Amino acid sequence: MHKDKKQQVLAELKTVFRDSQAVFVADFKGLSVTALNQLRQKIRAAGADFRVTKNTLTRLALEEAGAGSLRPHLVGNNALASTKGDPVALAKAVTDFAKEEERFKIKSGVLGPKALTSEEIKTLSQLPSREVLIASLLGTLSAVPGSMVRVLAGVPRKMVRLVAAIGERRAEEAGAA
Repeated sequence: MHKDKKQQVLAELKTVFRDSQAVFVADFKGLSVTALNQLRQKIRAAGADFRVTKNTLTRLALEEAGAGSLRPHLVGNNALASTKGDPVALAKAVTDFAKEEERFKIKSGVLGPKALTSEEIKTLSQLPSREVLIASLLGTLSAVPGSMVRVLAGVPRKMVRLVAAIGERRAEEAGAA
């Protein structure tokens, strides 16, 4: 690779490590081109990026971007999956593919500043998506005022029933007398 091209790739990798919500390192050794293309499609559908990188350039970018926790995992054939959006969607795409293709191994990752093991990435993939969590939160928040309105409306309702019952009783007493 020419020196200018290496500098360009290094700058791109630094941007990936600095700007991404999550970056996962995976071993793709033994995968066919067709399988890699399927993986790329799944990752793109999750709003993320997938790239095969040279370990030396990746190590340099890690050092300069301050994400050195991935360094021990940069051995062998490595690819980076990164997202600026929802890390759960990327984790689901990567772990689903790992279930289908046993040769694809998730090694490690980072979520913001926190280093993740492959098991933690699998756990992350089991979380509901961001949209589901937001909908759940909004449902919970809207339930509180609704419950409060029903409780507060119950008091006047009971008062109206009491007054009506008293009125009926007095009408019966007046009719009997």
